[in-house]
Amino acid sequence: MIKIGMMIGDRYEILEKIGTGGMSDVYKAKDHKLNRFVAVKVLKQEFSENANFVSKFRVEAQAAAGLMHPNIVNVYDVGEEQDIYYIVMELVEGITLKKYIEKKARLSVKEAISIAIQVSMGIESAHNNHIIHRDIKPQNIIISKEGKVKVTDFGIAKAATSNTITSNVMGSVHYTSPEQARGGYSDEKSDIYSLGITMFEMLTGRVPFNGETTVAIAIKHIQEELPSPRDYVPEIPISVEHIVCKCCQKSPDRRYQSMAELIVDLKQSLINPDEDFVKVIDPDEEASTRMITDRDMVQIKRQSDSRDSMEEAMRLRKSRVRTYEEEDDEEEDEYYEDWDDEEEDYDPRMEKVTTILAVVAALLIGGILIFFVGKTLGVFQLGTEEADTPQESVEQVEMIRVVGMDVDEAKRALLGIGLTPEIQYEVSTSSEVGTVLRASIQEGIMVDKDSNVVLTVAQETEGITVPSVTGKSQAEATSILEKEGFVVNAVESNDASVESGYVISQSPEAQTTAPEGSSIIIRVSQGSDENKVRVPNVIGMTEMDATALLTENGLEVGTVTEEQNDDPALTDKVCYQSYSMGSYVEKGTTVDLRISMGPSQATYRYSESIAAPTEDAEYQSGMLVTVIVTAADGTQLLNTQTTSFPVAANYTGIKSPNGVVTFNFTVVRQETTTTDPETGETVTIPGSSETKTVHRPVNFVEE
Repeated sequence: MIKIGMMIGDRYEILEKIGTGGMSDVYKAKDHKLNRFVAVKVLKQEFSENANFVSKFRVEAQAAAGLMHPNIVNVYDVGEEQDIYYIVMELVEGITLKKYIEKKARLSVKEAISIAIQVSMGIESAHNNHIIHRDIKPQNIIISKEGKVKVTDFGIAKAATSNTITSNVMGSVHYTSPEQARGGYSDEKSDIYSLGITMFEMLTGRVPFNGETTVAIAIKHIQEELPSPRDYVPEIPISVEHIVCKCCQKSPDRRYQSMAELIVDLKQSLINPDEDFVKVIDPDEEASTRMITDRDMVQIKRQSDSRDSMEEAMRLRKSRVRTYEEEDDEEEDEYYEDWDDEEEDYDPRMEKVTTILAVVAALLIGGILIFFVGKTLGVFQLGTEEADTPQESVEQVEMIRVVGMDVDEAKRALLGIGLTPEIQYEVSTSSEVGTVLRASIQEGIMVDKDSNVVLTVAQETEGITVPSVTGKSQAEATSILEKEGFVVNAVESNDASVESGYVISQSPEAQTTAPEGSSIIIRVSQGSDENKVRVPNVIGMTEMDATALLTENGLEVGTVTEEQNDDPALTDKVCYQSYSMGSYVEKGTTVDLRISMGPSQATYRYSESIAAPTEDAEYQSGMLVTVIVTAADGTQLLNTQTTSFPVAANYTGIKSPNGVVTFNFTVVRQETTTTDPETGETVTIPGSSETKTVHRPVNFVEE
């Protein structure tokens, strides 16, 4: 029996109950060996008494403990103690996807797809390790406070299904696959079906099949077609609808065959949501019964008539026809018989016709070859090149106001909307140095993305002549410009005519003047842009939104780590991306992210010899004193009793800059007798004791 405060496994202290399910209860605990909080899932008594179940549960849980993935609630330990069987897992602060859906009624398409991608990646990792979940549902998916999506309860599902646990114990039958509902074999594609039902619920806020009993719902999974999610939410894109429907096919062979296939289509749906790219293949299509068309009937009739007319001749030549074994194919017999017919019916006139046709075909082929060679060499012109080449639509952006802005601020703003700034300087006494005087494109004008905008910037004197670095490598160009006292800003750009890594152009241009210490922009070639994408800015986004945006732009999310960042506005948001905004990279490039944990907190130390509490006149050396040192945040650093001072104190890692030293001691007063000199009356004052407290403020030293 689990009780709050008990210790299990000689290391896990049970702190509080945080959840309960059909087969287990979940407790928050502290791992005293590694000094961290964990979640401990304890099997309920009725399952602990089932030896067969416990055996399978232990094997599966140990296998799940080998899984390590950012989208899986990791299992740390499996154990038993006094008939208590438990799993120690990662503690995730957050809510289940089920509660999240209930809270928001239904999720947006982009948010649902982003969650589905993360769930799929977690399940894919398990499948790669030959572990099938078998109980995918929103209740087993957790969204942490940081926006991370994690799948939980790996291992416990197989043990449950192996022991024919009833559906009300297993969890909701609303998400079970048809093969599971029949009690048949289930594999990775069963998880895909359950994830499809989960996606349906995220998108519509409801499950597709419902009924009064679990049996009624299970029968619907087996027999009824899945309703279209667009019946409930018409704005769901066609690609997303098809993905859900493919996941939820009755036959496992018609579903996605792996999580990797599903992830590819989910990412594609973020980029082209309205494109119909999802392919559902019917494995029985080639063997299906087809209606005979009129054309087929005519052909069959002709073949029948031909066979009738040839029947007698074939009998006469029977000795020349190769005999076959009884099991040989009848069509093969007919093939050889027809071949013999053609050989015997040889016609010399037909040979002459065939020869003429062969010559004509050779002339036609020769003429076609001559035409294409001539067109390649420019001999034949059948229209302008522009007419033959389809025009690609170029994305346009609206020019923003930059006049009067600081040049560095203006550059960042232009790069942010997809325009490339070029700088030229002009001596001006009326404007502050570094201020943009004018731009080559007026505010409000629509211009093609990636266009160059020339900014004229105020300078005080003629400055230094800018050397030419066009055509040089980025490293060489940077070295030359920095040697002259300039700051180099490199902007990546695509140019098939310039080798990757070399400078396409520079701004300001060569032989113009620019102030010492000013920025020189160099455009560095990244080669052809056929397979290049531009990196978006995800700084300041949640991890979920950043993942969706990067995926939408054809990029992959790499390692996601946490770090402290001085900007409090970025807490729990992306504070770093491994490729800068506006850079051109290959499609599928992995972008690493860092999530801010908030500003780093200063720590302090307290290394002092605490002197006696002489602030109180009644204190006497040798008294028993309780000395307590408390930081301002309530952390107690010291609590001891002593009769001698000073007391040594040496503490580090204190989170508050100051605190207080408290002294508690007891003053004992002896009985005294006094005589009034005038009256001669004697007065006796009885003995007493009093507990006294002295407070002494202290300041700690920053580490």
